[in-house]
Amino acid sequence: MMTDSSLLNSELDLQQQEELYQQLLLQTIGQINSESPDSKVIRPEPGMCVKTFSEPSKEKAFINVCQSNSVPPPPELSREKLVELLQSDDPSGFRVPMSLGEPHTEIDNSSQGCTAYDVVINQDFFQKCQKDPLFQQFVILVSVEGLENKYNLELSREWKVLKNRKFLGSISEQNIRTKSRPVIEELQPPEKSPATTKSLPRPEFTLIVEPPAGDPEYLIAEIKLPGVGSSRSLVLDVGEDRLVLTARPSLFHLDIFHPFLVDQENSVAQYNSSTQILTVTMPVVSS
Repeated sequence: MMTDSSLLNSELDLQQQEELYQQLLLQTIGQINSESPDSKVIRPEPGMCVKTFSEPSKEKAFINVCQSNSVPPPPELSREKLVELLQSDDPSGFRVPMSLGEPHTEIDNSSQGCTAYDVVINQDFFQKCQKDPLFQQFVILVSVEGLENKYNLELSREWKVLKNRKFLGSISEQNIRTKSRPVIEELQPPEKSPATTKSLPRPEFTLIVEPPAGDPEYLIAEIKLPGVGSSRSLVLDVGEDRLVLTARPSLFHLDIFHPFLVDQENSVAQYNSSTQILTVTMPVVSS
């Protein structure tokens, strides 16, 4: 099935577009928070509490990294591979499934108000992180970036793991997805001509097949979008053998075919506003 590139020019109102991209850019398979019937309520176990600050206000912020086996584990990752990943240009390319809870106001040990965020990861992966400081720092970094993307905030990279506290506040239940749902929603065709998109500059991109040898399992597109400050200006459509992206207003347009058939419903995307790279991970059905 081919994707009509005209779908990208739909004039959604701001609320519709924001809802779409919260799903598009923050969902990892089976763990988006939702009140959908295809979700279940879990009560995670405490893990570790990380103290940091919001930028530029320097207000205290705490990240409660919790654990639950209801959240799927990430792909197997050795320490050697993690070192290679952290030395790469885009460490965020490795996906750690996690459930990101809503911010809640708490009182710290100094009786001062602060904001806390609950992040739930797989219990076995959490235990692995506890045994190795490198993995621990990695999962904190991934949690920080996930919260920044979801809540459009900036957190300091100077954090501290509290030794005598595993959780700030009280543990709340969270809804996690039990079934994947389409990440890319079909947009309505526009009334105006899509010809203007063809004249937009084409962004630099890379297609990566994982694993590099043997039967392909994932096709990963890394698209550089200099000057794009927020995911809200992106319109993305994933077809079975086609990927189309437009960055508004009048920044970039990308329309490419690839030699694979991919699973559209389980494809996920994440925009890193720091590196200004959009990463689209597409499970391969057949080549």
